[in-house]
Amino acid sequence: MKEKLLKHKSKIILIGIILVSILLYFFNPRVNELINNIFIMFSTGDFKVVRDFIDKYGTYAMLVSAGLMVFQSVVAPLPAFLITFANANLFGWWQGAVLSWSSAMLGALICFYISRILGRDVVEKLTSKVGLESVDEFFKKYGRQSILIARLLPFMSFDLVSYAAGLTSMAFIPFFIATGIGQLPATIVYSYVGGMLTGGAQLLVTGLLMLFAVSIFIALIRKIYYSREVNRVREKSDEEI
Repeated sequence: MKEKLLKHKSKIILIGIILVSILLYFFNPRVNELINNIFIMFSTGDFKVVRDFIDKYGTYAMLVSAGLMVFQSVVAPLPAFLITFANANLFGWWQGAVLSWSSAMLGALICFYISRILGRDVVEKLTSKVGLESVDEFFKKYGRQSILIARLLPFMSFDLVSYAAGLTSMAFIPFFIATGIGQLPATIVYSYVGGMLTGGAQLLVTGLLMLFAVSIFIALIRKIYYSREVNRVREKSDEEI
């Protein structure tokens, strides 16, 4: 009874926050301009634009960076690696890595609980029905290891995985641990590279990251294809027997 009451209160609070945020966006010019500028900033694909945006807040730069990371997790599928590059450039690679990792974890936590409290219908409106269904299939295929595997794959949407996990019976602690371990390698690599990025090096690294993502995607598709073929052959053999 207490759990149901707590969930009901949490649901009311979350819906209230979402409604207030929507109203602020549409009826507060300053908020509207800020959000639009953030989307424009990310659409450039240039980490230097993100870095300059964060840097102009001076003493509050780290808080602004963390806010951007949480925003891109909860509200929109924006390229988080731009923030990671910017953090490394501004604060040094290891401090940037700690900031990027911890703020991404906070974003994942919020997505997980939004999903768990508000349910699938609301999450589909915040994200994508098709995207959630594809992640659901991924979870069914890889079971308990799906979160860890998904975090290691650069082409898997970080946000969608967090939302989809909240819709399952998965406990928070295993989700949090798998997310923390799974995203650590990419955060360290992006931060180390981001700390050295200047000029044309950005294009080179972006190209290499895309190549890496495509290579892993092809390997995964091949594995899924061969796995299905094996299952199909087994089913055919069972039918003949």
